[in-house]
This record gives sequence, structure tokens and C-alpha cells, in this order.
Amino acid sequence: MICGGTGYVKPADPEVQGICDSVKGQVEEKTGKKYETFVAKTYTTQVVAGTNYFVKIHVGGDDHVHVRIFKGLPHTGGELKVHGLQEAKSHHDEIGYF
Repeated sequence: MICGGTGYVKPADPEVQGICDSVKGQVEEKTGKKYETFVAKTYTTQVVAGTNYFVKIHVGGDDHVHVRIFKGLPHTGGELKVHGLQEAKSHHDEIGYF
């Protein structure tokens, strides 16, 4: 990890799945799709004025999306907001900064 960069890629845990569940509606709005499957697989983080989560999410079949989720600091309310996403990803595509 470099200063200001992302950390190591880790398997998603229940906390990251909860974050993803919280922003599922935002992702569906941005993609114009409804997802029956929405399972976080791997993620990495970047500390900024809050935390950016870069998460690979399985959305059914062989399809995945990469989502950048910003979690604000507690004194700002800790709001979760989707700041970017990449569609048409596969299981083999590595998650990283975007």
C-alpha cells in the first residue's frame, strides 16, 4: 500500500456486504437494472476524508460490477454514496482504484 493509495484486496466480509446492501438502490438507479443477486466478493479501501470502498459485486450469471462507495466520517453523518461504477466485469477482473 502506498500513501493515499488503496490497500490490499481482501475477501468481502459481512460489514462490506452490509455497505453494499445499503447502496444497492443507488447502483440499480445508475445502471438502470434490477439485481436479484447482489453479493460482494472482494474489496479494497482508500482512506480519504472518509473511506472509499472499491467492491467487486456478483450480480448474477457471470456478471459483476465494480462499485466505488464513499463512506463519510462519523461527524459528517457517515453517509454512504456511490461515487462510481464499472459494468460488464467478470469474476477474473481485479478490483482496484477507479
